[in-house]
Amino acid sequence: MTAAHNSVSIRDNGVDLEFSFDDMLRYHGPGFPGGVAHAFKVMQRGLTELAKTGPVSRRDLRVDTSFGGPGGRDAFELVTRGVTEGRYNVDKTLGEPFRDGTHRERYFFRFVDGDRTVEMVIRGGHVRDEFIELGAKADKTPKETERHNYLKQEMADRLLALPAEEIYDIL
Repeated sequence: MTAAHNSVSIRDNGVDLEFSFDDMLRYHGPGFPGGVAHAFKVMQRGLTELAKTGPVSRRDLRVDTSFGGPGGRDAFELVTRGVTEGRYNVDKTLGEPFRDGTHRERYFFRFVDGDRTVEMVIRGGHVRDEFIELGAKADKTPKETERHNYLKQEMADRLLALPAEEIYDIL
Protein backbone atom coordinates (compact mmCIF):
# COMPACT_ATOMS: atom_id res chain seq x y z
CA MET A 1 0.00 0.00 0.00
CA THR A 2 1.38 3.36 -0.97
CA ALA A 3 -0.20 6.76 -1.13
CA ALA A 4 1.32 8.94 -3.80
CA HIS A 5 0.61 12.66 -3.79
CA ASN A 6 -2.17 12.17 -6.35
CA SER A 7 -3.77 8.91 -5.21
CA VAL A 8 -4.56 6.55 -2.37
CA SER A 9 -4.34 2.79 -2.55
CA ILE A 10 -5.82 -0.05 -0.57
CA ARG A 11 -5.74 -3.82 -0.91
CA ASP A 12 -8.85 -5.81 -1.84
CA ASN A 13 -8.53 -9.61 -1.94
CA GLY A 14 -4.81 -9.41 -2.69
CA VAL A 15 -5.14 -6.71 -5.36
CA ASP A 16 -3.94 -3.15 -4.78
CA LEU A 17 -6.52 -0.60 -5.93
CA GLU A 18 -5.61 3.03 -6.66
CA PHE A 19 -8.05 5.94 -6.33
CA SER A 20 -7.43 9.54 -7.34
CA PHE A 21 -9.23 12.63 -6.11
CA ASP A 22 -10.89 12.81 -9.53
CA ASP A 23 -12.20 9.25 -9.10
CA MET A 24 -13.71 10.22 -5.77
CA LEU A 25 -15.22 13.43 -7.13
CA ARG A 26 -16.77 11.59 -10.08
CA TYR A 27 -18.32 9.07 -7.69
CA HIS A 28 -19.64 11.80 -5.37
CA GLY A 29 -20.61 14.41 -7.95
CA PRO A 30 -20.00 18.16 -7.83
CA GLY A 31 -21.92 18.96 -4.62
CA PHE A 32 -19.23 18.90 -1.93
CA PRO A 33 -15.71 19.02 -3.39
CA GLY A 34 -14.27 20.25 -0.08
CA GLY A 35 -15.55 17.18 1.76
CA VAL A 36 -14.15 14.91 -0.93
CA ALA A 37 -10.80 16.71 -0.61
CA HIS A 38 -10.79 16.23 3.16
CA ALA A 39 -11.48 12.51 2.81
CA PHE A 40 -8.81 12.19 0.11
CA LYS A 41 -6.17 13.92 2.25
CA VAL A 42 -7.05 12.08 5.44
CA MET A 43 -6.90 8.77 3.55
CA GLN A 44 -3.50 9.71 2.15
CA ARG A 45 -2.32 10.42 5.68
CA GLY A 46 -3.96 7.54 7.51
CA LEU A 47 -3.56 4.75 4.98
CA THR A 48 0.11 5.60 4.54
CA GLU A 49 0.61 5.42 8.30
CA LEU A 50 -1.20 2.08 8.61
CA ALA A 51 0.69 0.66 5.63
CA LYS A 52 4.02 1.08 7.44
CA THR A 53 3.25 -2.23 9.16
CA GLY A 54 1.59 -4.03 6.23
CA PRO A 55 -1.08 -3.72 3.56
CA VAL A 56 -4.37 -2.12 4.51
CA SER A 57 -7.39 -4.30 3.78
CA ARG A 58 -10.29 -2.57 2.07
CA ARG A 59 -12.86 -4.98 3.49
CA ASP A 60 -11.51 -4.79 7.05
CA LEU A 61 -10.88 -1.06 7.46
CA ARG A 62 -13.25 0.71 9.84
CA VAL A 63 -13.57 4.49 9.83
CA ASP A 64 -14.87 6.35 12.89
CA THR A 65 -15.22 10.08 12.44
CA SER A 66 -16.86 13.25 13.65
CA PHE A 67 -17.09 14.43 10.02
CA GLY A 68 -20.59 14.00 8.67
CA GLY A 69 -20.25 15.59 5.24
CA PRO A 70 -21.67 13.79 2.19
CA GLY A 71 -18.54 14.37 0.09
CA GLY A 72 -16.39 12.62 2.66
CA ARG A 73 -18.90 9.81 3.13
CA ASP A 74 -18.98 9.10 -0.59
CA ALA A 75 -15.18 9.18 -0.92
CA PHE A 76 -14.84 6.68 1.93
CA GLU A 77 -17.53 4.48 0.39
CA LEU A 78 -15.71 4.35 -2.94
CA VAL A 79 -12.36 3.44 -1.39
CA THR A 80 -13.43 1.24 1.54
CA ARG A 81 -17.04 0.14 0.87
CA GLY A 82 -17.41 0.89 4.57
CA VAL A 83 -20.73 2.72 4.32
CA THR A 84 -22.64 -0.16 2.73
CA GLU A 85 -20.80 -2.74 4.82
CA GLY A 86 -21.35 -0.95 8.15
CA ARG A 87 -17.73 0.02 8.84
CA TYR A 88 -18.16 3.79 8.50
CA ASN A 89 -19.38 5.45 11.68
CA VAL A 90 -20.15 9.12 12.23
CA ASP A 91 -20.17 10.24 15.85
CA LYS A 92 -20.00 14.00 16.38
CA THR A 93 -18.80 13.52 19.97
CA LEU A 94 -15.51 11.93 18.85
CA GLY A 95 -14.06 15.33 18.03
CA GLU A 96 -15.09 17.11 21.22
CA PRO A 97 -11.60 16.93 22.80
CA PHE A 98 -10.37 19.10 19.90
CA ARG A 99 -12.85 21.96 20.34
CA ASP A 100 -10.64 25.03 20.29
CA GLY A 101 -12.46 27.58 18.15
CA THR A 102 -10.89 26.41 14.88
CA HIS A 103 -13.53 23.78 13.96
CA ARG A 104 -11.04 20.94 14.50
CA GLU A 105 -13.70 18.96 16.39
CA ARG A 106 -15.53 18.43 13.09
CA TYR A 107 -12.50 16.83 11.42
CA PHE A 108 -11.42 13.90 13.60
CA PHE A 109 -10.84 10.48 11.97
CA ARG A 110 -9.92 7.06 13.35
CA PHE A 111 -8.91 4.22 11.02
CA VAL A 112 -8.89 0.69 12.42
CA ASP A 113 -7.52 -2.27 10.45
CA GLY A 114 -7.36 -5.37 12.63
CA ASP A 115 -5.20 -4.52 15.63
CA ARG A 116 -3.76 -1.39 13.99
CA THR A 117 -5.28 2.02 14.68
CA VAL A 118 -4.42 5.53 13.58
CA GLU A 119 -6.19 8.68 14.76
CA MET A 120 -5.96 12.01 12.99
CA VAL A 121 -7.26 15.53 13.45
CA ILE A 122 -7.05 18.53 11.18
CA ARG A 123 -4.64 21.31 12.00
CA GLY A 124 -6.19 24.67 12.78
CA GLY A 125 -6.61 27.18 9.99
CA HIS A 126 -7.74 24.90 7.18
CA VAL A 127 -11.47 25.48 7.64
CA ARG A 128 -12.72 29.04 7.39
CA ASP A 129 -15.34 30.44 9.78
CA GLU A 130 -17.36 31.81 6.87
CA PHE A 131 -17.58 28.31 5.36
CA ILE A 132 -18.94 26.84 8.61
CA GLU A 133 -21.39 29.72 9.12
CA LEU A 134 -22.82 29.48 5.60
CA GLY A 135 -22.98 25.69 5.80
CA ALA A 136 -25.07 25.89 8.97
CA LYS A 137 -27.50 28.41 7.51
CA ALA A 138 -30.72 26.68 6.40
CA ASP A 139 -32.25 29.54 4.42
CA LYS A 140 -29.40 30.87 2.31
CA THR A 141 -30.08 33.60 -0.21
CA PRO A 142 -29.03 32.86 -3.79
CA LYS A 143 -25.97 35.06 -3.24
CA GLU A 144 -25.07 33.15 -0.05
CA THR A 145 -25.53 29.83 -1.85
CA GLU A 146 -23.20 31.03 -4.60
CA ARG A 147 -20.64 32.14 -2.01
CA HIS A 148 -20.88 28.83 -0.13
CA ASN A 149 -20.38 26.88 -3.36
CA TYR A 150 -17.34 29.03 -4.10
CA LEU A 151 -15.94 28.34 -0.62
CA LYS A 152 -16.43 24.58 -1.06
CA GLN A 153 -14.33 24.61 -4.23
CA GLU A 154 -11.80 27.04 -2.78
CA MET A 155 -11.24 24.72 0.19
CA ALA A 156 -10.84 21.71 -2.10
CA ASP A 157 -8.29 23.56 -4.24
CA ARG A 158 -6.38 24.75 -1.18
CA LEU A 159 -6.25 21.28 0.42
CA LEU A 160 -5.27 19.50 -2.79
CA ALA A 161 -2.28 21.82 -3.19
CA LEU A 162 -0.83 20.70 0.17
CA PRO A 163 0.76 17.46 1.32
CA ALA A 164 -1.56 15.53 3.65
CA GLU A 165 1.04 15.85 6.46
CA GLU A 166 0.47 19.63 6.46
CA ILE A 167 -3.29 19.24 6.91
CA TYR A 168 -3.84 16.30 9.27
CA ASP A 169 -1.87 15.46 12.41
CA ILE A 170 -1.53 11.90 13.62
CA LEU A 171 -2.33 11.67 17.31
